[in-house]
Amino acid sequence: MGKRIVIGVPKEIKISENRVGMTDAGVRQLVQEGHTVIIEKDAGVGSRITNEDYIQAGATIIDSAKELYAKADMIVKVKEPLPDEYDLMRENQILYTYLHLAAEAKLTKVLCERRVKAIAYETIQPEDGSLPLLTPMSEVAGRMATQIGAYYLQKDHGGKGILLGGVTGVNRGKVTIIGGGVVGINAAKMAVGLGAEVTILDVNHKRLEYLDDVFQGRLTTLHSNSANIEASVVNSDLVVGGVLVTGWKAPVLVTKSMIERMQPGSVVVDVAVDQGGCIETCRPTSHQNPTYEVNGVIHYCVPNMPGVVSRTSTYALTNATAKYASMLAALGVEDAIAKDKALFKGLNVYGGNICYEPVARSLDMEYKPYRV
Repeated sequence: MGKRIVIGVPKEIKISENRVGMTDAGVRQLVQEGHTVIIEKDAGVGSRITNEDYIQAGATIIDSAKELYAKADMIVKVKEPLPDEYDLMRENQILYTYLHLAAEAKLTKVLCERRVKAIAYETIQPEDGSLPLLTPMSEVAGRMATQIGAYYLQKDHGGKGILLGGVTGVNRGKVTIIGGGVVGINAAKMAVGLGAEVTILDVNHKRLEYLDDVFQGRLTTLHSNSANIEASVVNSDLVVGGVLVTGWKAPVLVTKSMIERMQPGSVVVDVAVDQGGCIETCRPTSHQNPTYEVNGVIHYCVPNMPGVVSRTSTYALTNATAKYASMLAALGVEDAIAKDKALFKGLNVYGGNICYEPVARSLDMEYKPYRV
């Protein structure tokens, strides 16, 4: 029999973040495994999971985040802790959530100072190189990127008045997708489905072959270099940035001068914004104030896009996170990461040190590998 611990799920406080770190089904599983699960009051409401649903699954409802953090051995969240939560974390507490530390120097310092055991969903990585806990949210964000782009291309939302699919006898909208990973392929599925003229760029030739196969010639694949990016972006109605280098700050591939040559009323959606963005003119926005213009080009750069399709996102996310939550709870961080190489890659901060190299390098901070 493994350890029995107290697992806390706080209410997310990021603007318009309606997801929650655990579904009622996830709670039921952990309770069956012998753990105590405490949920902050109304944490699930944004995903249509009531306090009563959690109680029926075996959880206890706690009134305040402060009390929850004080009681929990392990915190399961969706988004990184915000300044209001910094003081609540304590030494040796396990924090299991999306962290995206490469763009978050302050939070990284706090996690080190407080000696939290921080495990990032987005860097848990099996040997095949996939990112199983990032994938479901990348699928959501990729599909949303096209949907959002289509919305802002409407004249009444500031766009140039273009229907992405066009109609008989009229040009279709042009969509350029930078990066052919999970975000890119999902943005492309939606854009091709709407009938747009789609170009997707990636540096990996094998990936481009795969995309050619999957889409059966219904989109154009291009090798990602600055000349091809420039030629595609400048003539696009919608540009989707979907570039990810695991754990690192995103490389800037779309320059300000490219954006300035796009037609006014065009739209860019930078899904990579939570890792610093791959479009030079990008800066993080929020669901309450999602867009701004640069030279008449509409920029949508919300770091937590899936937060507004919260029901879909919460269930998709917890399908992926539950397995490792069970392992961490039963074994503790040290034994769990010794047993599972993918989970080992998720360890970002331990014992006051950054132990995930891309984060340390991105932030120019000391890297101290964890020794198993």
